[in-house]
Amino acid sequence: MPQPDHAAPSGSNRKIVLVTPPYERVSRDFDFVRHVTNQAPSLGLLHLAAEVREHGYHPSIIESDIFNLSIDDVVARVCRERPAYVGITLFTVGVWCAAEIARRIKFQLPETVVVVGGPHISSMAAETMQRFHEFDYAVVGEGEEILVNLLNALEQGADTAEIAGLVYLEKFELTHRLHVAPKHHLNRDMDRLTLPAWDLLPDFPRAYKPAIFDYPAGPVASIAASRGCPFHCKFCDTSTFGEAVRAYSARRVFDIMAHLKNRYGIRHIMFVDDLFTASRKRTTELCELIIEHDLGMTWSCASRVDVVKPDLLKLMRRAGCWEISFGLESGSNTLLQKMDKSADVSRSREALQWTERAGIRSKGLFMLGYPGETQETIAMTRAFLRETPLTIMNLTKFTPYPGSPIYRDLYGTSIRDDHWQKMNGMNFLWSPEGMSIEDIEREYRKLLVAFYSKPRVNWYYTKFSLRHPAHLLRLARFGAAFAMHRLGRLRRALRGELADNPVVNLD
Repeated sequence: MPQPDHAAPSGSNRKIVLVTPPYERVSRDFDFVRHVTNQAPSLGLLHLAAEVREHGYHPSIIESDIFNLSIDDVVARVCRERPAYVGITLFTVGVWCAAEIARRIKFQLPETVVVVGGPHISSMAAETMQRFHEFDYAVVGEGEEILVNLLNALEQGADTAEIAGLVYLEKFELTHRLHVAPKHHLNRDMDRLTLPAWDLLPDFPRAYKPAIFDYPAGPVASIAASRGCPFHCKFCDTSTFGEAVRAYSARRVFDIMAHLKNRYGIRHIMFVDDLFTASRKRTTELCELIIEHDLGMTWSCASRVDVVKPDLLKLMRRAGCWEISFGLESGSNTLLQKMDKSADVSRSREALQWTERAGIRSKGLFMLGYPGETQETIAMTRAFLRETPLTIMNLTKFTPYPGSPIYRDLYGTSIRDDHWQKMNGMNFLWSPEGMSIEDIEREYRKLLVAFYSKPRVNWYYTKFSLRHPAHLLRLARFGAAFAMHRLGRLRRALRGELADNPVVNLD
């Protein structure tokens, strides 16, 4: 079997650097917004680092976006370490940047093997590997076991063709051929996973904060208590973790929470599961453990309006649940049906009322610009926002991500890699029939202003800031940095050097 022309580096070098590549959600000149935006580390890289370390490798982690590192910065850090392997996690928007990093590393360290994985690769591995020859191997799906199998095979000079979950180019003298292995089995026993390698993060947990107002009091850490989602929303890509829900046991989740509190002083946990309440039994067991042992932590999670019930919500509140994010998406039942959402607007209203009565904050997750969006459906969403008890919401610009059913509906089997660099949540790449990009951008701004200018919402954030002064400090730093930015713009304007205003995404 022909092998790719990237054998393991010579010697006993077992270093691997795991990288989240930089991608510009904002211009580097607008770095001041980082005082209030989400700066959470990649949980996927933490799991990978823990697993390879368990098997004798020496991992380190580079969080480019959190520390505002440029491509030059990342390449310099990697080359200083001279690793045998580099692993890069890919979101669609970061593919081109990751390819440039790989290209430069290969130029300076030609023996280094570059492995890519993550959400984009799990949905577009073949297309990406054919387009970007800078990457040596692609890991498709859950990466812990696949990456260890790959590293071991390279160390031993063994055939990689038998490793499930790999995609790579087999290079011949005059041509090359894509090797696509069968999918790797999903990890069914999550309790066997090693604890994420939080100890490898510099300045953890102080340097890693969620977006402002997304937690009551820090420090904060994230846990994925389960993987997979059994629902089939058309805008969602589930290719990494699949549809089968697999979860830590309630005892294991409790132990991880206690570990984070005792070792790192963590006070708030953000569960990043697609559907934290997928199992009522497991959720109940976890809440009872937290209450029984008086853990004294707050936490937030995501659920669905057609899953929660009043009795479960009350128990979650007793166990410290502070916020639940609900994918409400729209105030139009017609649009919800087009998205293949199983709930309707009346069910959303009911769930929000139950959650408020239980004493838990609801965060509404909405989407604007989905196919079928009209001025009428936008008006329905605006009316829905006006009548709900929500005090926080995220409004997403519809993006047809590769791997989602709606991507195939819009583009068929053609791959639009010219769009990949724009898939950062700041751009409308597609507009509904009868509306221009400018129209939908204008409606986006109007919805946000209408919601966040409500007196009740403003009063809520005033009280919140006084109750949790750490958020006031973040606001003060943001304000000071913004003032310096404005002063710098004024100086550049006087010199005729003023640049265009970029769009800023504060999520």
